[in-house]
Amino acid sequence: MVFGSFAENYEFAAMKSSGISLQRAMRGLTLFIVLVSITAFVFANNVIPAAEFKIINLRKNIAKMKPAMAITAGVFNEVGNINIKVDKKSGDNDQYLHDVIIHTGTERGGDYTVIKSKEGELVSSEGSNVLSLVLTDGNYYREVQPSDYSKRDHKPFMKSYFEEYTKNIDLSELNQVDMDDESYTTQSMLRIGELTKSIDSFSVSLNERKEAFATSMYSRTGVKSLDINFNPEESDKYKSFKHSILDNYNSNQSQRIVDDAIRTTNAAISHLSIKKQEFKQSSRRLNKYEIALHEKYVLAVACIVLFFVGAPLGAIIRKGGMGLPMVIAIIIFLSYHFIGIFAKNSAEDGSISPFIATWLSTLIMLPLGIYFTYRATTDQGLFSFDIITEPISKFFKKIGLVKPKDK
Repeated sequence: MVFGSFAENYEFAAMKSSGISLQRAMRGLTLFIVLVSITAFVFANNVIPAAEFKIINLRKNIAKMKPAMAITAGVFNEVGNINIKVDKKSGDNDQYLHDVIIHTGTERGGDYTVIKSKEGELVSSEGSNVLSLVLTDGNYYREVQPSDYSKRDHKPFMKSYFEEYTKNIDLSELNQVDMDDESYTTQSMLRIGELTKSIDSFSVSLNERKEAFATSMYSRTGVKSLDINFNPEESDKYKSFKHSILDNYNSNQSQRIVDDAIRTTNAAISHLSIKKQEFKQSSRRLNKYEIALHEKYVLAVACIVLFFVGAPLGAIIRKGGMGLPMVIAIIIFLSYHFIGIFAKNSAEDGSISPFIATWLSTLIMLPLGIYFTYRATTDQGLFSFDIITEPISKFFKKIGLVKPKDK
């Protein structure tokens, strides 16, 4: 806006007539932007992580002491050994819950019980370690896990309706909360040195787990033990084997071999599926740490790059104030912002490198900044349409549709 006002009021023309170039006019502001960039880097690396560390840990400690505060409407929240989701809360202390969904875990893992009710109320007495959740007008679903694995394919379950159901939540551990406890950390709470150390340890741990899993799966195949009892001197007796191995056994033995093979294969597939999700989550966490590391550098560089996009652009369009410059600035910033968001989301699941994702929007703006600075320095417009119109005009003149002007 400042450079647009200068250009609109012909201040730049006066500067240039006095021998002051655009680069010289931008020199002081450039130094200021560099200082802003350094300040942004210091804040991103020191102030913001420390503040977020304090705020999130304090919030978690308060939420443990006041479970009603831990229940956020519209999302699943972990309270004790249950996961609860409510559509909305009401009441003086947010004790009344509406459209409640509860998933209850088991000791072996998995959410085998689901409770849905239209209304709910959190009831507790002062000094009590038990929080009562009184549900009304709902349904109770429970998956039954038979001991016979063959019956689990039928997915048996129990279902019942209730007018009122009370679920007690043990808060004995939650009430013993140290408000000074600051053991909870995320990638956004760490500095560059801490992030680098965490990334190294996560990478080494993930690679070791993958190698151990690969070794374990190879051992499970039994390939290593195939030739343990094999005697080459007795190999002649194997020549009488039929083409199909199962044809060498009776029907009962063949069926047993097939069942064992299917069971082993299904177990291996299930194990692979579980490990795949586990490694995916670990890789996602590692990617988040790498993104957080690069974001600290990107913020500082982006301040300088966006300055060299905005300042020359204001001089080119020659408009000041809150009108057109503000519209163009918003469009450029939104483009920069959404490119960064889409790239980071792709980087979290491993679609692209975290380094490329964090730097992508800034690298896209960098050539724009160079281009706009060049156009503003050479007193050219935003775009030169002669590149498009000149070849077309020459083509029409060549085919005779347009007569050349007489000199």
